[in-house]
Amino acid sequence: MKKYLSLVLFAHTIFAMPFAFIGFFLALSTTENSFDWMKLVFMILCMVFARNSAMAFNRYLDRNFDSKNPRTALRDIPAGRIPAKNALLFTLINCTLFIFTTWFINPVCFYLSPVALAVVLGYSFTKRFTPLCHLILGVGLGLAPLGAYLVVTGKFDLLPVFFSLAVVCWVSGFDIIYALQDDEFDRQQKLYSIPAWLGRKKALTVSSVLHLFSVIFVILPLFFTTLGGFYIAGVVFFTGLLIYQHSLVKPDDLSKVGLAFGTTNGIASVIFALFFLLDVFFR
Repeated sequence: MKKYLSLVLFAHTIFAMPFAFIGFFLALSTTENSFDWMKLVFMILCMVFARNSAMAFNRYLDRNFDSKNPRTALRDIPAGRIPAKNALLFTLINCTLFIFTTWFINPVCFYLSPVALAVVLGYSFTKRFTPLCHLILGVGLGLAPLGAYLVVTGKFDLLPVFFSLAVVCWVSGFDIIYALQDDEFDRQQKLYSIPAWLGRKKALTVSSVLHLFSVIFVILPLFFTTLGGFYIAGVVFFTGLLIYQHSLVKPDDLSKVGLAFGTTNGIASVIFALFFLLDVFFR
């Protein structure tokens, strides 16, 4: 089990899971739906199964590239800790569990489950043909708040879309920062990424613009619902960590990419979600 948790980088679930909680409790606070423990459990399971599927499939599909890249050569498949066929089987099992779980939620979630899987699995192919692959990854994680809202309500609305768009821009921006580490390798292997396409300096500019839009999208809900002081504090904290993240990484100094990518973004999502929940419960 430890090997498979490593395969899917289970700790990185912290990026999207807090936004799923935002979507779930946003639905409860802005509609007449009542809290249901089983729906919360099903939502968490769907998040875990979808992410496991996406990460395992990405590792399976990229195994040959990973074996050639010194930075990734020690990942579980190229290092021989997990056979490639087992990673693919793990992907299929998690896809099945994801669809099976949505059956118990509501018809909308069940019917849309193949679409969600197509997005999160399809991302793994995109680096082979477009530098916009970062945005596809963002869309995959951006399904979290909207999907969680659908778990509660079974219908679409504008408010969760703001949070989904915030996640799309946020994730796309920090994935560009992460991809800075492999710009030369990507060019050599004819893979696509914003850093490999535009260079490090321009890539960081694109990342900054995306993060600016992310901040705009977390501000917009203030004009459409009764969010208050706690939420505003969360927006300020989230914005501050995005600014701090960009202060850590320079085109000629990537030594703090790990801190900027992992630690900073993990803290940003958790604290932002906590401030949102405080606002909902103590409004």
